[in-house]
Parts: sequence; C-alpha cells; structure tokens
Amino acid sequence: MAVFGTEQAKVLMPRNIADGMVTEARTASTVAQLSAREPQRFGETEYIVFNDFPKAEFVAEGAQKGSTSGGYTSVTAKPHKAQVTLRFNQEVQWASEDHQLQVFQDLADAGKLALARALDLGLYHRINPLTGDVITAWDNYVGASTLRAELTSTAEADQVIRTAVGLLVNRDRPTSVNGLALDPRLTWALSELQTKLANGDPSGQQRYPQLGFGTAPTSFAGINAAQGDTVSGQPEAAADTGVRGIVGDFQNGIRWGVQRDLPVELIRFGDPDGQGDLKRHNQIALRLEIVYGWYAFTNRFALVTEPTAGETEPAPGSGQE
Repeated sequence: MAVFGTEQAKVLMPRNIADGMVTEARTASTVAQLSAREPQRFGETEYIVFNDFPKAEFVAEGAQKGSTSGGYTSVTAKPHKAQVTLRFNQEVQWASEDHQLQVFQDLADAGKLALARALDLGLYHRINPLTGDVITAWDNYVGASTLRAELTSTAEADQVIRTAVGLLVNRDRPTSVNGLALDPRLTWALSELQTKLANGDPSGQQRYPQLGFGTAPTSFAGINAAQGDTVSGQPEAAADTGVRGIVGDFQNGIRWGVQRDLPVELIRFGDPDGQGDLKRHNQIALRLEIVYGWYAFTNRFALVTEPTAGETEPAPGSGQE
C-alpha cells in the first residue's frame, strides 16, 4: 500500500528507518555517547536525590540505637520537543511505492542528524538549533555550571583540562569524572602537544599519539571521550558560547531519554513552516517530531572555555547534587 496515498493525517515511519533514526540520535550526539539513555514516560519525570547519605552506626552490645540522619529531595526531568519539517514537490505522491520509501529514507538521513544535534544543543546550551537563540525559559542545562577553566596562551590544553577536573575532584564531596566532551578545536590542540626534552624544548614526538590528528577520540587520560562541534554550539549558535570542552559525571549527572516515538506527519495544505502556501508552491511537507526528556546536575560538570567566552550562558548557580 502506497504510504503517500493514505488519507490518514499521520503515518508511522517504516520501523527499520525509525529505529535507525533513534540509533543515530544516540551515536551522533556526544551526550548520548557518554551518557546512557533510559526509558521515560511522557511528561515530567521525578528523580529522588539524596542530599545527605545515611550513615551507619556501630552499636555496643545492649546499647541503644541512634536515629540515622539523611535527607533527600527530588528533581524533575522535563519534556523538550524537537521537530524537523521538510518540503517536497507534490509530484512525489505520484511516484512508485519504492520511490516513496526512498523519500522517507531521505527524511531520516536529514532528520536523524538534526535530532542528535538538538539533544546536545538543548542540554548543553539551551540553544534553539533553528534560530541559534538561547531559550531563556530553560533554566536547567549543563552550560549553567559555574566551574570553569580557561584556555590561555600560557597554559597547555591538557593542563587546562586537568584544572577543570580538579574543580570537581578537589572538594568536600568529590564528583566522579567519567566523561569528556570535546570541541574539535580542543582535540586538535591536544593532538599538537609534544613531549619535552630535559631542557624543556619540544621533542617532536606527539604527547598523545592515540589522538592521531584529533578526529575521533574515544578516550583521554583514562576517561571516555566524544567529539562534536555541538560542544561549542556552533554553527547553530547565534554567538559563540566559548565552550571547548565539558568534563564531569556523564553517567549520573545527566538523566535523559526519548519520551515519544517518531511519527511522520504528511501535510498537504496550508503554510506549516512560514515558507508559503503548499498548494501555491505545488509542494507537500513531511514533519518529524521527537520528544526528549532530560535533567542535568550542573555542578557535576566543569567547562573548558576560551577566555573571551560569549555571554550567551549566564551562570545562575549550580544544579543540585
């Protein structure tokens, strides 16, 4: 049965293509590479967080037992809908079913990358990918962390990363550091570093040979790593965030999931995206939507930034432990 010939307003994308899009959204996103996706129901999801873990007590024989102290609160992962709308000439509807399926595949190829980038851009920077603007109503995002280490001309890139890690580890309640998201420019800076001779001169040998040219790192200094330009927010961001690296507790500091499946909406009439009336332009539109849910514990992350970082991300304070 030809998909485009149906009178239904919405049709399900072929399962193999839809599954592929979810897979790509996980693998093309640095968030998804470093932090495990988890099942979430639609809507706000509550997570219980211990502020003060209970402490055990040794009790002497015949002695009374004391009250165990401890406290907890909850945080809320909120839903965030992302959409991609693509226009096609309406003649596609007259094509064979095989060709129509290829149109679905084309939509998948374009949409899966857009959805993967949307996850990073929203969770890291609260950036709307289409406009590049900051969504000021969102107050929970990784870039709100006040823990920052600056790249300077006098500090080598690996030392700045160590400084950022130290901000998380050297405190009363150390954070587990298990992930590093790298902007390509920071990976390149690391790959250019050389070992030094006894007199301090460069040796000509790469300090981190496993990085090669810095194109696809999977680990650095013993922790998992992933590279993507969404770390800086470019090119979508209206202004450079200045962020070049994000290090911290990706395993427990981010809770995220896909709350809704991937329907495709076939639109034949109207102006669904502000680009003019479909009938007048002899076009149809396909719209893909996905609903993410996430919560970021911002004080479990430290940012590696340029010293002249743009002020697109005010730091209102850290998230809850």
